[in-house]
Amino acid sequence: MGDEAPETGDILIDAALRDLAGTDPSDLEAQVSSGETLLRTLQGRLSDLGS
Repeated sequence: MGDEAPETGDILIDAALRDLAGTDPSDLEAQVSSGETLLRTLQGRLSDLGS
């Protein structure tokens, strides 16, 4: 993804984006894991919107 992650202003989402951006591009397992964490974070934040 690159060295710099986009910023959303949401602390949890931004942290998950930084983690994904900081993974080794050649380490597919780490990228998948970070991507799944980001996905769960985004889903959690979106579900909070309905509350």
